[in-house]
Amino acid sequence: MTRTHCPYCSLQCGMVLEGRRALEVQPWPEFPVNEGALCRKGWTATGLRGHRERLTTPLVRDRATGELRATGWDEALDLVAGRLRELQQRYGADAVGVFGGGGLTNEKAYQLGKLARVALGTSQVDYNGRWCMSSAASAANRAFGVDRGLPFPLADVEHTDVLVLVGSNLAETMPPAARHLDRLRENGGHVVVVDPRRTPTADRADTFLQPVPGTDLALALGVLHLLDSAGAVDEQYVAARTTGWPAVQRAVSAWWPERVERVTGIPSAEVRTLATRLAAAERVMVLTARGAEQHAQGTDTVLAWIDVALTLGMPGRRYAGYGCLTGQGNGQGGREHGQKADQLPGYRMIDDPAARAHVARVWGVDPETLPGQGRSAYELLDALGTDSGPKALLVFGSNIVVSAPNASHVAERLGALDLLVVADLVMSETAAIADVVLPVTQWAEETGTMTNLEGRVVLRQQAVEPPAGVRSDLEVMAGLAARLGHDFATDPEEVFAELGRASAGGRADYSAITYDRIREEHGVFWAGPRLFEERFAHEDGRARFVAVEHRGPAEPVDPAYPVHLTTGRVLAQYQSGAQTRRVRALPDDGPFVEIHPMLADRIGAYDGRPVVVTTRRGELKAPARVVDTIRPDTVFVPFHWVGANRLTNDALDPSSRMPEFKVCAAAVTA
Repeated sequence: MTRTHCPYCSLQCGMVLEGRRALEVQPWPEFPVNEGALCRKGWTATGLRGHRERLTTPLVRDRATGELRATGWDEALDLVAGRLRELQQRYGADAVGVFGGGGLTNEKAYQLGKLARVALGTSQVDYNGRWCMSSAASAANRAFGVDRGLPFPLADVEHTDVLVLVGSNLAETMPPAARHLDRLRENGGHVVVVDPRRTPTADRADTFLQPVPGTDLALALGVLHLLDSAGAVDEQYVAARTTGWPAVQRAVSAWWPERVERVTGIPSAEVRTLATRLAAAERVMVLTARGAEQHAQGTDTVLAWIDVALTLGMPGRRYAGYGCLTGQGNGQGGREHGQKADQLPGYRMIDDPAARAHVARVWGVDPETLPGQGRSAYELLDALGTDSGPKALLVFGSNIVVSAPNASHVAERLGALDLLVVADLVMSETAAIADVVLPVTQWAEETGTMTNLEGRVVLRQQAVEPPAGVRSDLEVMAGLAARLGHDFATDPEEVFAELGRASAGGRADYSAITYDRIREEHGVFWAGPRLFEERFAHEDGRARFVAVEHRGPAEPVDPAYPVHLTTGRVLAQYQSGAQTRRVRALPDDGPFVEIHPMLADRIGAYDGRPVVVTTRRGELKAPARVVDTIRPDTVFVPFHWVGANRLTNDALDPSSRMPEFKVCAAAVTA
């Protein structure tokens, strides 16, 4: 029997694995996050064990035939290291890029950043978490001085009076968490859901607001206007614990409810009712997710909702405040320890001389040898194969061909590389176009820590041995580092201890956390379970109000592309689907297009029959699902299959560098 955690979302639900060859998932009722509950993905998480598509030997593309052929580990790693040296000697250190993932353990994320900066000496390292929660992270750092998805335990949700969920389909993306909504309502609380689609989460709400995609910011500005005009600002809190309110007050003065209605499509009476409800509540909690954040103005949108929480005096109060519902399994830890272009371990910034000196001491190198800040995720991919961009890319834990915005363009850039190396457990769409494919372990075959959406560091423990011929990502990194003249540890507990030393004194300090503590305490919160009760993380201890203005989507609708396209998840699938689409017990119906009956009638579309969605970047043909739960001016496509992200816009948030996945202009034909 092995206590471990689900390989999917940021809840990191606890589970027990039993058996040796055939693993069986059992509940772990004592783990507080999920109390033994799991979604269908969790219950079937062992479905890839022994799968016929599992990779078990390195593959190298034959230059003569263009086909991948099996080879040994020494040949594969020798080839990769040799090609990397050649390219760096010819073009410089930044000729090599490294792309990581928000599902990698803390140990892997840490070691990947070290591999890039020490063994390869490249600044060109980033990860797919840049596309997930980076706007919320950017906003939280600016407002509070630190980024932690939830600065309180998830269970606190049950005890607030009004919960506002902005852009979250909690009931489908992390189902075990939805019980907190039910308990909140049983306790007399009120749930508000803001979403262009009426989802299963909206069905569990007391109030549902259905804005035009890309207008959540305008709604927040309207709420702020009404709170101010009603005298609902917590003046004592604002004066004692914040700065910047006068600028926000001026910025929202023109956002009358009628203006909000024109922009968002939400009736002004509903906007007034929301503001009145928030003003009357003793405890208010605002949670944002990808629907609000994956925009070219995502950071500003989150800042506006943080302003709402600050206006009411909520952050730092028990059972109240603001939080981000982090998406990927290690979305929190993955952005804390060095696989982002601008960061070093412990959430230190790479352009900070003191941070560079501290981490360099732990790594045993001269701070001057550490590269500076590189390109963000999409900008890194966009530069591949260009005169100034990387000529080689190492990919760990990401299926870029499916998950990147404007994916056809990204595939072209990947094709322009001299060398593409992908470490994966199955032949993902990205691995299928690689020059070298390295088979790596999956979650049940390895040990490592993850940091869930609460900032709770948990321990995934190895339950079974990996198939013969498969190595862990840590072993792959160590093998490459050794060939480049560096000695990297492969034992995850040893790597975690080093991570602790490197993060010591940083904003995300793990130095007091050990594997033994995690086992004893069912996970350990870095900086404690609740932040901000006494002070915020800025030097003066105060939170920052930030004045923002609504600009709307980067690509507004027009006569040629008259409807809004938005994307998201479905219950049975996860991220790019590389794992879940291969689990037999999970339904895989393929992509579809959700369309309102009014729009379907206008274009002659019928339920179950194909429609074509076209944007300025590409097109997708898929069956229509005619439903009255979506706005008539909007269509929805899930992103788990190839095709959806060929449509999405690569416009970037200027602060977080988050692409605008959640809205673009589209045309739909039957």
